Parts: sequence; C-alpha cells; structure tokens
Amino acid sequence: MKILTIGELIVEITATTRGDRFLEPQPLFGPFPSGAPAIFISQVARFGVPCAMIACVGDDDFGKLNIDRLRADGVDVSAIATLPGECTGSAFVRYNTAGGRHFVFNIEKSASGRISSTPATEAAIKGSSHLHIMGTALSVAATRDMVLHAMARIKAHGGTVSFDPNVRPELLRDRSAEATMRRVLAETDIFLPSGDELFTFVDAPNEEEAVRALHQAGVGVVVVKRGAEGATLFDAAGRYDVAPIAVEEVDPTGAGDCFGAAFVGAWLSGFRREAALAYANAAGAACVTRVGPMEGALTRAELDGFLHHAAGIGAL
Repeated sequence: MKILTIGELIVEITATTRGDRFLEPQPLFGPFPSGAPAIFISQVARFGVPCAMIACVGDDDFGKLNIDRLRADGVDVSAIATLPGECTGSAFVRYNTAGGRHFVFNIEKSASGRISSTPATEAAIKGSSHLHIMGTALSVAATRDMVLHAMARIKAHGGTVSFDPNVRPELLRDRSAEATMRRVLAETDIFLPSGDELFTFVDAPNEEEAVRALHQAGVGVVVVKRGAEGATLFDAAGRYDVAPIAVEEVDPTGAGDCFGAAFVGAWLSGFRREAALAYANAAGAACVTRVGPMEGALTRAELDGFLHHAAGIGAL
C-alpha cells in the first residue's frame, strides 16, 4: 500500500495580532511548511504508512524548507519538482477575535500552479494504490488536471480514493472547481467532510438522508468531522460516534488534514473502524495544541500516548 496526494506545497505565515484583515503592518510568525495536501501527507508518513506527494516548489528557501520537512517525516518526495525561476507558494493567515480566519493565498501564480506530467510524477502514480484528494487542489487548473489523471489511473488498477472537500471560499473563484469536485465524488471511496460540507453535493433535509444519498452514489465510508464536537463515521455497519478530546486550542489550522490522514492511514492499514476513528480524533486534537499546521503531527506511538493521557484510551 502507498498513499499519494497531489497539490499545494506552500509556506504559511501567521499574524501575531488578531483582526479581520491584513490592512495594516503587523508582526508575523513563520514560515511554516504548509498546504492542505502537504499537511495530510506529513501526518500519513508520521503514522507509519508509505506515502508520496506530487507538487512543485520554487528554487528558494521556502521550497527547501518544505521538501526537507516532508523528507524528514518519511514522505517520498521524488515527485516534488523544484522549479528554477519560480517562487514557492504562500498563505498568510490572521485570526479574528471570534476565532475565524482570513487567508491571503499565492498558489496558482506560484510554483504550486505549475504541476505537470513528468517521469517522476508518472512513477509516483504507478506506485500508489490510494489517492487522497483535497478540494483546495482542485482550485488550480494544472493541479486539477493532474488529480483527474492520477485518479483515473489508480482507480483503473483497482486502487481507492479518499476526498476531503476542504472548501476555501478564497480558492473557489473558478466555478469549474465545483464541477470537478462532483467528478471526484463519483469515484470516492472515503468522503471526509467537515460539518455542513456534508451537504455540498447532495440536496437532503438532514444528515441521515445526506449520508444515505452518498452511500447510494457509491461512497462506502463517510466520516463527518465536527471539530470540538468529535466526529461520526457512517459505513455499511451503521453509525459510530467518537467524543471530542478536550485540549487547549492554540492553532486550528491543519487539524482536519491531520484527522483525515490518521483515519485514512489506519483504515487502509486494516484497523477496525473504532480504532481508525480514535486515531483520527487524536490526530486532529493534537494538531491544534501547537502553532503551525504540521507542528502537531504525531507518530503512531505518540498518538497512543496522547490517547492514553488525554482520553484514557489504552492500546488500539
């Protein structure tokens, strides 16, 4: 088994002040390795599952920072291209007093928007049995094409797909992204929406009907991430809920990505659904306790310790 993801590999820079916009000079903190697919694959690797990423970075400090971090985590970085003359993508984030976030992204016009087919990307696709797709990656035309190509190849060889819609209004100015998301959903085996994202692609009056519609469309596993309220898994065996783990939130960025990574890694490794959801819940909770989207990603052994001390759960 090898898990592949495709998309933005960027740096994140965080304002140390709280406010609604970036309309005045202020102190900044970072850079941190980031990008939703990159956060996901970092946690997959730290969980101990073989994985790779297709991405592009610039020939600059930020690109080296990202590649070095993923390589250290255990990710196969052979399909991450360093493009001379291009700049690594970025995301500036500022939190407001209510806990919401305002982003300023530079992705499509950066190296992240220059993904193209190469012998290295084809080798990564051929060597993978599962593709994880982030909605953010579908907002960039070149990445969108690569995702659809990889999805077709992996599914044709009996592989599987997981999909986290991860809707970011700042990244969905291109209406074709929504149409692509629907194409992706039609091939999805594991769907990982956050809260009301469950209703993004189905017209249903309630959660139960929405899940039923997704199952009928061929999605075998639906996991609804509820943040501080825990999570729920729906599969052929029925519904299973997991309670939240109480932690002090420092930085929520990346929590959903780490949750999805631990779940997909555990599920594909053959863990029973209760254990897979417990690891996912722990990974999401641990992520928010540190500043920086990847800084709270834990190994499986560390997640075992976190579950024991924070939730009183023994070995899974």
